[in-house]
Amino acid sequence: MNVLVIIPCYNEAENICRVVERLKSVCPDVDYLVVNDCSTDHSAAILSKNGYNYLDLPLNLGIGGGVQSGYLYAVANNYDITVQIDGDGQHDPHYLHDVIRPIAEGKLDMCIGSRFIKKEGFQTSFMRRVGIRFLSGLIHLLTGEKILDVTSGYRACGREMTEWFAQHYAQDYPEPEAIVSAICNGYRVGEVPVVMEERQAGVSSIRAFKSIYYMIKVSLALVIHRLGATQKGK
Repeated sequence: MNVLVIIPCYNEAENICRVVERLKSVCPDVDYLVVNDCSTDHSAAILSKNGYNYLDLPLNLGIGGGVQSGYLYAVANNYDITVQIDGDGQHDPHYLHDVIRPIAEGKLDMCIGSRFIKKEGFQTSFMRRVGIRFLSGLIHLLTGEKILDVTSGYRACGREMTEWFAQHYAQDYPEPEAIVSAICNGYRVGEVPVVMEERQAGVSSIRAFKSIYYMIKVSLALVIHRLGATQKGK
């Protein structure tokens, strides 16, 4: 199966070389695409200088639009499996084939790399863990499925799921919403354990002062997804 790794990038000049070079070293059998979402730092120049495979978006679309651009590219180029990893270096490519395996074996349509199954490596801050547990509980209430690491951007999708996300993908903070959307539309979603690392440089897109806004917005979006699916008879 041919695999495409999608790497969303926004102002990751200090991290993106390490991410790409590490992926190429550990997983030389996969293709990759860096989606540069109108970075205001030197990310585009670094990608060009090093000859990396990248898509330079003409407008800033946010994390959801950037990832969806990668899914559109995967569909256009006939990839069997897509894998999303973050551009900040937190996702260890040594676990990439573990995340892919349930997709390749036909057991899942989307597989999430979860830091909370074995609880090894960087576990994020206490307050974010509280928020993640809350969203995990909400998703379980809405869908009946228990997913622990609902904000993990380390995830693999099969061809059909990729085609769905190429047309339907949340635009702001999409990871939890994508889970609900996938489950409500009949796709199989599960997790495998991975070990994540702490961001080496730069600043996360989810700042502390945005945490309450994030929780309210995502919670409302998840409920709306569920209600919409119910109206369609899912």
